[in-house]
Amino acid sequence: MTEALTVQQAAETARAIEQTAAKILVGQQQVVRDVLLALLSNGHVLLEGVPGLGKTLLVRTLGKCLSVQFGRIQFTPDLMPTDVTGHAMYDPKTEQFRIRKGPAFTNLLLADEINRASAKTQSALLELMQERQITIEGKCFTLEPPFMVLATQNPLDQEGTYPLPEAQLDRFLFKVVIEYPPAAEEARIMRMILDGTIDDDLNVEGLQAITDGAGIIAMQNAVATVSVDDAVLDYALRIVRATRDMPGLARGAGPRASIAIVCAARANALLEGRDFVIPDDIKAVARPVLRHRIQLSADAEIEGQTTEMLLDKLLAQVAAPRQ
Repeated sequence: MTEALTVQQAAETARAIEQTAAKILVGQQQVVRDVLLALLSNGHVLLEGVPGLGKTLLVRTLGKCLSVQFGRIQFTPDLMPTDVTGHAMYDPKTEQFRIRKGPAFTNLLLADEINRASAKTQSALLELMQERQITIEGKCFTLEPPFMVLATQNPLDQEGTYPLPEAQLDRFLFKVVIEYPPAAEEARIMRMILDGTIDDDLNVEGLQAITDGAGIIAMQNAVATVSVDDAVLDYALRIVRATRDMPGLARGAGPRASIAIVCAARANALLEGRDFVIPDDIKAVARPVLRHRIQLSADAEIEGQTTEMLLDKLLAQVAAPRQ
């Protein structure tokens, strides 16, 4: 049975994880925080960024800090659904079929370059992301908690890729964009690699585990105890509904976005050491929750507007409740 944690205890553990990961993933503090918020919210993350910005290092670091099982799948055009979930195979010794579990049976799953695989293979992730289970030859296997998918995609190279459908995008709690680090932080990374502080082969074996799977579940349970006032709930709802008739957007966010914002806002409040959500928590998580759930109109794209610009405008227009 998982030992219960208070909000303050969970916050201290979460901040320790954040600080440890930030030491390895230099210059990406906001990325580390967003991924941690998604983990505390029991959600999945879509990471978007050019190669070499530490997406794989982030997942390996997180797996080491949390002392949980880590799995990685390199998505390619010839990857089959059974390469993700597993399959039944004939054992000549026993003359029976046995289940060979795939790499998806893990705690932290890195789906690297997910848009390289076909839609058929991408859809293999739908069941395990939404229902936390995998069906092989009619037999259902429940994934052991905690379970989190971190999928990456390169926004620049679109040749030979298959864009994720809306139904699958909606399964991700956050879309986190990894930018180039500031010049000072990039110089620090160079010095750390050259003097051997960190390895350029993504070796994180020297990190000490801060918690384990049971600890993560306890922190997630603590997040669920964070209270949300009706006025704050209404604020999140108004933000999401405003995307549906905002000029410049061809498609707004669905009901799952409202729930995602509140869940993530609870995690943000806990990380700040509070047992209640304030409007600033809603604002802090609105962008990663919404950026993959809305679509720019053709006119907006021609005018040079971006998703981030419209989200900034949206959050400025929707009035927050007075605290």
